[in-house]
Amino acid sequence: MQKVNIKSALAITVLLVLLVSVRIFEQKLFYDPLLNFFKFGGKVIPKYNGLKLFLGLTFRYVLNTALSLGIIWFCFKDKSVLKLTTLLYVIFFVVLIGIFFVLLNTSNPSLMLLFYIRRFIIQPLFLILFVPAFYYQKRVK
Repeated sequence: MQKVNIKSALAITVLLVLLVSVRIFEQKLFYDPLLNFFKFGGKVIPKYNGLKLFLGLTFRYVLNTALSLGIIWFCFKDKSVLKLTTLLYVIFFVVLIGIFFVLLNTSNPSLMLLFYIRRFIIQPLFLILFVPAFYYQKRVK
């Protein structure tokens, strides 16, 4: 059984609290008119400033990514894992933000697809996928 590193556990705890704080203060930190739209089950997409929405989503994704990369670092302390994860985050962002804005600018977008694509952009869901995957990979080796 591996011994728990107290400093790493504390760092991970702080980073998790910061991730939760991003969610708690989302209304104040980010421009996102779709927050209330999806929260209250809107039927018509509200008017939005495309550039501000892109910048707000990008800022939130980068913030969540930086905190997630910190957690992954303190979990595994492996530069190759960190490099791979960073590359995956960049690729996923480019693909997801592209799909999101294409959907948003179609005449009759699928609101559920838009909701889930946006969810992957604004929530640290990749962290939930990566940590167990890398842990499993480490255990198999």
